[in-house]
Amino acid sequence: MGERRAVKKIAKAKAVVEGAGVRLRRAFGFQDPYEFDPFLLLDDFRSDATADFIKGFPWHPHRGIETITYVTRGRVAHEDSIGNSGTIGAGDVQWMTAGGGIYHQEMPEGDADGAMYGFQLWANLPAASKMMSPRYREILASDIPVVRRGSGTEIKVIAGTVSGVSGPVKDVVIEPEYLDVSAGPGAEFVHPTKKGSTVFAYVYEGSGSVEGEGDRIAVANRDLVLFGDGDEAALRAGESGMKFLLISGMPIREQIAWYGPIVMNTEEELQTAYEELQRGDFIKTKQ
Repeated sequence: MGERRAVKKIAKAKAVVEGAGVRLRRAFGFQDPYEFDPFLLLDDFRSDATADFIKGFPWHPHRGIETITYVTRGRVAHEDSIGNSGTIGAGDVQWMTAGGGIYHQEMPEGDADGAMYGFQLWANLPAASKMMSPRYREILASDIPVVRRGSGTEIKVIAGTVSGVSGPVKDVVIEPEYLDVSAGPGAEFVHPTKKGSTVFAYVYEGSGSVEGEGDRIAVANRDLVLFGDGDEAALRAGESGMKFLLISGMPIREQIAWYGPIVMNTEEELQTAYEELQRGDFIKTKQ
């Protein structure tokens, strides 16, 4: 048994409005950019009201980051400046590397009942990869393996490895793990973690507790848990079960200069990016 990670912080996701008027909950982002290094932001865009999301996120730029969109209900249409377009549905993932620059739009469509559920994570890129060529990966639900354990627990492995089963997202600089865990009633979920990595969990259904080193802290829907360092993370579902995302990655530990959708290492680089936006030469790759 390894060193169990203690709880460093628990916070509740806060209501914000983004894009063209999308109402969502922000678990973290646009505050201390180093707290969740290498991750920058996590948004929860679950809603049963079409008016909350239908205006979407029209064309906008990104540079220096990766955006990971995971849909659990409804559909999101995507289009970008390097020729990708399509629609992802329940269980699908978009992993977009902005690199040196990309324009894209994401337009939620919801499902037949007018509901749209999902999450968007922003991951930073290190200086050596900031200006890499942008790329887009679409991962269908059918390509994401599911590991089943006792007590009705299921783990969808988007990135990383569980019980020898690896997810389809590979070749990412920060060595991420992205797991969607559905823990059965009373089930304990213990997962080994790389020493020195940043690990957090986000509860999106049910309730339970975080089983830290020597303590037990109650958590429920829209609670964000940031763990301290250690070899394993543990959570336990309550009587009705609990669903949560468990995400980890290796910190980059570099200077961050961040404004809006662009994240660079220095203020000079950030200023250059916005000057290029104004001049119209932001995109560096051949279209």
